[in-house]
Amino acid sequence: MTTKFIAEMLGTMIIMLFGCGVVANVALSKNKGTNGGFFMITLGWAAGVLLAIYATGPISGAHLNPAVTIGLATIGLFPWIEVPGYIVAQMLGAFIGATLVYLTYLKQWEATADKAAKLAVFCTAPEVRSYPANLLTEIIGTFVLLFVGLSIGITKTATASGLNPLLWGFLIWGLGVSFGGPTGYAINPARDLGPRIAHFLLPIAGKGTSDWAYSWVPVVGPIIGGVLGALLYKIVYMGT
Repeated sequence: MTTKFIAEMLGTMIIMLFGCGVVANVALSKNKGTNGGFFMITLGWAAGVLLAIYATGPISGAHLNPAVTIGLATIGLFPWIEVPGYIVAQMLGAFIGATLVYLTYLKQWEATADKAAKLAVFCTAPEVRSYPANLLTEIIGTFVLLFVGLSIGITKTATASGLNPLLWGFLIWGLGVSFGGPTGYAINPARDLGPRIAHFLLPIAGKGTSDWAYSWVPVVGPIIGGVLGALLYKIVYMGT
């Protein structure tokens, strides 16, 4: 369990290094990638997930997302007793990854006046704030993530060729470009909450609030969507 804990922590940290890192490159001032656009951001997140799965999949199964862990446990594919440990590891990894991104872009925080841009490096925010609509967006996105992702796992060709992580990367990329517009597609409670806590605690020059009023949406939405996606997978592929 200790080895799995470390793997989940490191894997989630890797996702944040690439994901929060690409947002920092695009959103903060005086970077090579400043104003690189949302397409660049989705590619960075996809690369982070792909590489994290390759790095940690053989050890922990590379859940790297509480919605995945809870979804798998709900349909009996993961023991509930290990769920708390996995979630703690994922949260810790997300916090560490976001902190390392903060250090990487240490001089860019002071050079950036936009408080919203600084917050965006760490966590998601809706383009149009409507909690019911925002919640629904996160539910749908994570529903697709779990159902399609689990379906990839039973594809014999992908499994035999070792393409599962690559296909998961494409899945994340596709979710970003197709579902990311309204809320920034958190689809992962740890991905949003861990870095949001980092934003709250770190001495970021000129930062604003951490928007705690919205913080429950990218936690609750992905958990609901993940459970629903896993349940559909169980009905379609497990026959129950």
